[in-house]
Amino acid sequence: MTGYLRWVPPRIDMSVAHPARMHDYWLGGGRNFAADRELAEKIIRMMPGVEDVARLNQAFLRRAALFMVEQGIRQFLDIGSGIPTVGNLHEIVRRAAPECRVVYVDGDPVAVAHTELLLEDVGGTAVLLASLRDIPGVLDAEATRELLDLDAPIGLIAPMLHFIPDAADPACILAGYRDRLASGSYMAIAHGTADTEVPGLAEVIEAYRSTHHPVYPRTHAEILRMCAGFDLVEPGLVGFAHWRPEDPADLSPYPGINSMFYAAVGRKP
Repeated sequence: MTGYLRWVPPRIDMSVAHPARMHDYWLGGGRNFAADRELAEKIIRMMPGVEDVARLNQAFLRRAALFMVEQGIRQFLDIGSGIPTVGNLHEIVRRAAPECRVVYVDGDPVAVAHTELLLEDVGGTAVLLASLRDIPGVLDAEATRELLDLDAPIGLIAPMLHFIPDAADPACILAGYRDRLASGSYMAIAHGTADTEVPGLAEVIEAYRSTHHPVYPRTHAEILRMCAGFDLVEPGLVGFAHWRPEDPADLSPYPGINSMFYAAVGRKP
């Protein structure tokens, strides 16, 4: 396969929307298919301003990553990285500290295939096709071991736990990574919630059930439990737009959208 679609792996069902590619579409990226765009537009009609969720999530993750760099973190593990076409983590942190190293992890073959192309000539980076639930498979992978020193502090980016069902125990998954990280490591989490009153939210949650990746929004208390073992930095677990905003553009004009995800950064003692 050549041209625009050369990054699409074989046997990918392009007729079924995928959240990572919908996220890419909302950010203005070009790595999405007709089914992704169709459902993304349908969701916009259900919930005006929903495209701001993608933008605010990227903005939070940028602020969180740069905070970690300020604390001396120079190696990062992004579990559930999606399609990094807009606001790549390695580009963000390397502007502040060129020696930073980044390993991306995602379970979507399209996201990984595109990331592989993106990183072809970029040293100090790698991408794994793996489930973030497979903690040994991620941390003990050859690419991870080559780039990351697990005996030194790491910045763990975890923006996709709302796609993990309760039966898989996302708090236990995050604790599994935490237990393998060195003291002084940091974690950034962004997790969808239904605590906020946003018109159309119930319909959007139902729409995600038409994909292979339904969403599982959780309460503040449930997400806070996922942060166990980390000392949260100020302002704690808050709406993602309210975690240290730097500019009016870091906020949505739709008030409820600003708190559709809870976000926090914590340090492992």
